[in-house]
Amino acid sequence: MAIKVYKPTTAGRRHMTVVRDTLSKVEPEKSLLAPLKKHAGRNSYGKITVRHHGGGNRKKYRIIDFKRQVLDVEATVLTIEYDPNRTANIALVQYPDGTKSYIIAPSGLKVGDKVVSGKEADIKVGNTLPIESIPLGTYIHNIEVYPGKGAQLARSAGSAAQLMAKEGKMAQVRLPSGEVRMIRMDCMATIGQVGNIEHSNEQIGKAGRKRHMGIRPTVRGSVMNPCDHPHGGGEGKSPVGRPGPVTPWGKPALGYKTRKTKNRTDKFIVKRRNAK
Repeated sequence: MAIKVYKPTTAGRRHMTVVRDTLSKVEPEKSLLAPLKKHAGRNSYGKITVRHHGGGNRKKYRIIDFKRQVLDVEATVLTIEYDPNRTANIALVQYPDGTKSYIIAPSGLKVGDKVVSGKEADIKVGNTLPIESIPLGTYIHNIEVYPGKGAQLARSAGSAAQLMAKEGKMAQVRLPSGEVRMIRMDCMATIGQVGNIEHSNEQIGKAGRKRHMGIRPTVRGSVMNPCDHPHGGGEGKSPVGRPGPVTPWGKPALGYKTRKTKNRTDKFIVKRRNAK
């Protein structure tokens, strides 16, 4: 995998880069596609709850098997594909009975490889095992938080958590953020690091490419008038005029912690991600 840098044939091309991954040039599996309705950042009442969303190219949802509940049956990797709904690539796997499913493609997985899920599976990239069967120090992704619910942690491009310790019915896992968290030993996790590692180094290059993703322009508050934003007004470039930056409605922003002070999962956190 490498990043392709374009020659500056136009102003938009000048800074544009794309990740050149070894993807299979095929159409997605039709039986694993689902319609994806656009909401443009609006909730069920029609109120905008996420700003700067709207438009974008049409896309369908790829149904991903996050549970990996077909146990002790080898599946063959047919393709490695692009998924417009996530930063990671996905792999189409087929079981001996002909059933197909999509999984998150880990780094190093190739077409023709075999993957399996179960307690006795080998410690090999793409295989899924209960945490109790994984050796200490192993890098894992697609980690369950509740047994049988499906993977919830370490699913984005380049993510990998590390199994640090086991004690009783719980294991300590260091997440990509640096947080060390207790997770039940009977939760499933996949061996390896999520693929498409260079995704974070990709440069969008032009505004139009961002519009294709369904993201609309964002205007800085400091260039607005005081009636439109708390940062607005003043002559020339002015400071925000407050102890810290705020949202258009005066609430703290940019670094203000919004996590609940009494969260029921606090007891599972061994070390905070921002601990010195």
